Amino acid sequence: MTTVPSPCINWCDMNPENGYCRGCYRTLTEIADWSELSNAEKLKVWSQLENRKPQAAQ
Repeated sequence: MTTVPSPCINWCDMNPENGYCRGCYRTLTEIADWSELSNAEKLKVWSQLENRKPQAAQ
């Protein structure tokens, strides 16, 4: 079974205003837990990232 890839782009900078990484748009909890998440949980995170981009791009 293939694992869902991480959205990490190696630009780790947390936005203190909304709690999202400016590189991958995940929260610290999502980043820390990534390796333990199921593929379904990872896909759920991925589905939320596009909506976070306008909020995180500051």
